[in-house]
Amino acid sequence: GYVAGDSKNNPPKAAADFLAQVIVLNHPGQITNGYTPVLDCHTAHIACKFAEIKEKCDRRTGKTTEENPKSIKSGDAAIVNLVPSKPMCVESFSEFPPLGRFAVR
Repeated sequence: GYVAGDSKNNPPKAAADFLAQVIVLNHPGQITNGYTPVLDCHTAHIACKFAEIKEKCDRRTGKTTEENPKSIKSGDAAIVNLVPSKPMCVESFSEFPPLGRFAVR
């Protein structure tokens, strides 16, 4: 998708990879490192690889329940390193909440 921003004040940047908190709502089977779904982030629709599932965490508290899990499944929350297949602009949820959300399909 196209991105517009202020070049002098916090300009948008393409991310080679990024950490994301993912909550698996509905997925048949398990998700492992290397899984490459399409990620919808604002107007972008880009394939992103789950390069590394760093930790499984509690959906409500956010506390780590398992380090470096082999897989995640429906109902799990995890911190994942995602690598887009093409240049993609993503923003930190803490800085820009509307631009820090995405859906994995």
